[in-house]
Amino acid sequence: MELIQNTADLSAYLAADDVIDHHHPLVRETAARLAKGVVDSYAYARAAFEFVRDTIPHSQDSGDLRVTWRASDVLERRTGICYAKAHALAALLRAEGIPTAFCYQKFDEVHGLVAVRFDGAWHRQDPRGNKPGVDAQFSLDGERLAFTPDPEFDELDYPVLYAEPHPVVLSVLKAAPDRPHLWKTLPAAL
Repeated sequence: MELIQNTADLSAYLAADDVIDHHHPLVRETAARLAKGVVDSYAYARAAFEFVRDTIPHSQDSGDLRVTWRASDVLERRTGICYAKAHALAALLRAEGIPTAFCYQKFDEVHGLVAVRFDGAWHRQDPRGNKPGVDAQFSLDGERLAFTPDPEFDELDYPVLYAEPHPVVLSVLKAAPDRPHLWKTLPAAL
């Protein structure tokens, strides 16, 4: 699948905003801690990915009812669904100058992940969190995502790489008072 940037301006994939608040002190502190001892940006990207995947539980897996959407809140509260974890990873990567996009897959509902740009190409990564049957790994050598869409079940990979989280995704996250409500309002398609 060919990934398509929704903007040609690569600097848009480094931007901070209210959601991807990589200027926030907690994001900066976390990025600095992860950057210590790594040899290059590839190693940093892997460390940031593994940090988000492994130390911030997916709220559905852990039973946490809180809904997070801002990167710094995900890091502070240590919880989030796939979208929120993607926001946290993007903030950590962008804090260290690594262009990061948001991308999505369609299953029963839309699943969120990120893509990182290295060596002139985009590489999708899924920080959702592993569990039995899910083994997502950081890889620049072929995808190792949490899920693979099955076209027979109307599942698909959306090819667009967004510089900002998709507005439909963001609106349902912001409107949800808790995860059970969020689960009823997750988008089925983009």
